[in-house]
Amino acid sequence: MFDEAMGWLVTRATNGRAGVPDGRGGSARLLVLALATALGLLAGGIGATGADAASVCAGRPAKTLKFGTGELRVYRTRSYACALAVAVKPGARRKMSVQIQPRGGRPVVDRGNFTQQAGPVTVHALNRCVRVSGTVSGKTGTTGWILC
Repeated sequence: MFDEAMGWLVTRATNGRAGVPDGRGGSARLLVLALATALGLLAGGIGATGADAASVCAGRPAKTLKFGTGELRVYRTRSYACALAVAVKPGARRKMSVQIQPRGGRPVVDRGNFTQQAGPVTVHALNRCVRVSGTVSGKTGTTGWILC
């Protein structure tokens, strides 16, 4: 069954007879709804804006670089590095981009017209340095090789 309100595909357990629910679907739907709500809150979906929004990158903060119109944030786990460019004043759509490149690898880029942030972009960086740059409204912040 397709739930139009949430846009999800919902399946129902049956008791062996075609199309007859066995009564266990209600608690599973409640669990899915609770998890979706929690993830929305963690991603900054309600009440969080711009620089106050929760990060969508995994790991711990490794570096923050402030520049004129934004902030470049870099996060690190054991194996991965993640970056995003966040506007200081979210609002109207403007050109933003963020790029992260592992040493010896190709850069991963997210660019476009955004209201709050560009990214996240993630690369495998186990035992590798990374170089990160971000742009918000024409102002750029760039790191050298970091996380070495």
